[in-house]
Parts: sequence; structure tokens; C-alpha cells
Amino acid sequence: MPELPEVETVVRGLRQAGLPGARITAVDVRNARIVGGEPEALRQMVVGREVARIDRRGKYIVIDFDNDARLLIHLRMTGKLRFGAADEQPGKHDHVIFTLSDDRRLIYNDTRRFGRIVPCGASDPLARLGPEPLDAAFTPVVLGERLAGRRSRIKPLLLDQAIVAGLGNIYVDEALWHARIHPETPADRLGPKELRSLHKAIRQVLASGIENQGTTLGNGQSNFYSVAGRRGRNSDQLNVFRRDGLPCPRCGATIERSVVAQRGTHFCPACQCLNAD
Repeated sequence: MPELPEVETVVRGLRQAGLPGARITAVDVRNARIVGGEPEALRQMVVGREVARIDRRGKYIVIDFDNDARLLIHLRMTGKLRFGAADEQPGKHDHVIFTLSDDRRLIYNDTRRFGRIVPCGASDPLARLGPEPLDAAFTPVVLGERLAGRRSRIKPLLLDQAIVAGLGNIYVDEALWHARIHPETPADRLGPKELRSLHKAIRQVLASGIENQGTTLGNGQSNFYSVAGRRGRNSDQLNVFRRDGLPCPRCGATIERSVVAQRGTHFCPACQCLNAD
């Protein structure tokens, strides 16, 4: 589930907790799948190294070390990071534990085990990512160029990380609602006005998500929590996502749910009309 705002919230939490400048003294890999089946390679890469900085690229947490090595963490659906004490006993879903020089532990927890912690090597997954939607260089013109000539429906295109980095199901549904665009609208039907509206909406919903420290849905362990274990507050700002059957906040029509590109999709049929040719 974690999308750009949730990952940004985690990155900021790691910075605030003082991970930059900390030295890794040990790595306990309790599930080799999380590290691509190569726990020893991970140990050799990071043990004894100091964390130089932490950034985000799309949905990836990017950790750079003092020897120019780079580690990527992708939380996927249920991955989480938290700090624990040296004497804390690992839980059932604590799969990778980094011991720090100050005796704290950075713990990677993942209920469904879809996340990955991998070195950034010759096959750099960041190289295929599209532009960062909150960067100044991401303009309506750039968005139009990324979508130019594409007849596919707009929702799956926005979910494609090679077109725009960091967007996922929640924020795409919300951005399309703000822009009054039906999720099944072919991209090549969007004119300059619609592209400007969509660009503005993407930035608006992402900024709101970051300001509210992410979106937490439900109360289960698999939901999003910050590094400090706090719930994201952005669910109160959602207008259509998982609000099917409720009135649209803008026009009062009943919000509907459909499946677009195998993803649950929420929209207002009145505000977001799908115009036929």
C-alpha cells in the first residue's frame, strides 16, 4: 500500500530518528526472500559502514553509505520500518534486523513478505522510473509528453511507475476525482485543460498526503504506520477512495466502485463522466 506520501513519511521519520550518521554493526536476516536470497551479500555491503544519507525515489527508500554503496528498500504492500531496543525479541513478521552502533535496532517488518531490501547495482531499478511528481521540473507539459499518443486508459497509465513515479491506487483515484476525469478515459482524449487540471490534482493530493503523514486505512497490523508507530491522518481527506456507496462531497451523487486494470477503482459517475466518441 505505501505510496509516495507514506514512503516520504518513513524517510523523514528515519532522518528525525538519527539514522544518517549511524553505523551498521550487524544484520540479522530472518527471511532470505526479503533480501533477494543473498543475506551474506547484504552483510558484506553494509556491516561496518556509516549511513551517509536517506532519500526517496518514487516508492523506494534510498540509503547511501559512506563507501558509495546504495541500498534500496521497497515496502510494497505491508512493509514497515521501526526502531527497537537491543534486547527486544523479534516478532513473527520481523524479517531483517540492522543493529546500529548506538545499540538500537532498525527492524524491517512485513506481514505479507512482498517487500524487498536490495543493493542498487548494475541493474538499477531507479533508472526506469518516471519523473518525481512534486519536483519543479514536473509540469503539465511534461505530464502531457509522458502520456502523448497513448490510447490506454488513464488510471493504469498513472499507476505505471515508468510514466510518473510514486503514484498508487489511493492517490490516483483521488487525483482523478479532483480533476473530474473518469479513470477509464483514454489518455489521448485529454486536452491541455484536462492535463493542467490533472497535474494540479496529482500535486495537490500528494502534498496533502505528506502533510498528513500518510494514509492509514483500518486498524490491522498490515496497515501503514510511521517509523514512530503513528497512524497516517490522511484518510479524513479522501473523497472517493473506499467511499463507494457514499455521497460525492462535491455533487452528492453516489460514489461507485469498479475494477480497472485489476485494481479496485473509486469515482463519482456524475463528476467524472466517461464521454463516448
